[in-house]
Amino acid sequence: MFPDDLKYTAEHEWLRRPGAAESSVRVGITDYAQEALGDIVYVSLPEVGAELESGTAVGELESTKSVSDVYAPVAGTVAAVNEALEGTPELVNSDPYGEGWLFELVPSDPATVEALMDAATYQAGLES
Repeated sequence: MFPDDLKYTAEHEWLRRPGAAESSVRVGITDYAQEALGDIVYVSLPEVGAELESGTAVGELESTKSVSDVYAPVAGTVAAVNEALEGTPELVNSDPYGEGWLFELVPSDPATVEALMDAATYQAGLES
């Protein structure tokens, strides 16, 4: 159910390295999170170049049900944001692990990414 090549947070976010040589990680929300939120109608993301602290709110996802914060999964610098979400925020619902990604960041300490949950640990946490 959850892709094995990703790392996960307790806040239902995922991280993926776009390529082997990339120093940045791509961040999005899990299928579980988008399902719980319902239809996403607006996305607010951090600015490119912003310095993020791990665990702090850096944006918002607004759905027909509620508004939910987006958190920085690790400390780092925002390298890119998914500009496609400005016009089509529903990509977060239709393709949460692909075109619905939120932002990319360069981690201050790459080891913090490896310390996050794997798919099995994340799924076990949801089931408990």
